[in-house]
Amino acid sequence: MEIAVVIIAFNEEDRLANALKSVKDIAAEIIVVDSYSQDNTVEVAKQFTNKVFRRKWTNYSDQKNFANSKVSCPWILSLDADECLSLQLQGEILKLKDEEPHISAFSMPRKVYYLGKWIHHSGWYPDRKIRLFRKEKALWEGKYVHEKLVVDGRILKLKGDIHHFTYRGISDHLERINIFSSLGAKKLYAEKKKCRLFHLVYLPSLRFLKSFFWKAGFLDGYAGFVIAVLHGYAVFARYVKLREIWKKGERIEPFPT
Repeated sequence: MEIAVVIIAFNEEDRLANALKSVKDIAAEIIVVDSYSQDNTVEVAKQFTNKVFRRKWTNYSDQKNFANSKVSCPWILSLDADECLSLQLQGEILKLKDEEPHISAFSMPRKVYYLGKWIHHSGWYPDRKIRLFRKEKALWEGKYVHEKLVVDGRILKLKGDIHHFTYRGISDHLERINIFSSLGAKKLYAEKKKCRLFHLVYLPSLRFLKSFFWKAGFLDGYAGFVIAVLHGYAVFARYVKLREIWKKGERIEPFPT
């Protein structure tokens, strides 16, 4: 099987090389779509491939589908710029290259490195993602946040992890919550959802309890506690922003930027 690796990126000069190094023995071609980064992301990408495209940001699904349209291989391995393949996952995929599996896609677990340690609980692991798929059998969907890969056909599981270096620290985590809670609020508003007292008072607490106790976040120590607190805060931020949108009566664009 011939595999193309596809990555979308924005201001990822410090993490992109790690992702690309982890796929260099797997990729028949590498596609990088950059959203006009203000750092050296493009220069880093060009060290690994000559198929680097620059495109104005629309949303996650649209950007990834555009990147997939540039692929000439029948199989696509989709990575984020802050991810890389573990050695175990690299080995599994290398073995698949000698075959032509009669399925549509493969999923694999994703493990996050956060606050100086690997997270094994808190609802963050195994966090399976479908990332290796036949080009003609899959499409990214979702206009706002949390894009989803819709696959036509059978999906098998791989054992090796994707390693995810998602946040550079607490400040980065909080900034990301601010961005995603705004997108989440716009999505809820577009669906005509309202903010109730339950969403502001009880739901954040329930999300904390779910992450820290039900998902065994306490086994992740201090990092697990921080994750649980910020899970609750993210819910609160999303709904308080939804309430603000309803008060202002904002017009939601179909493809927010």
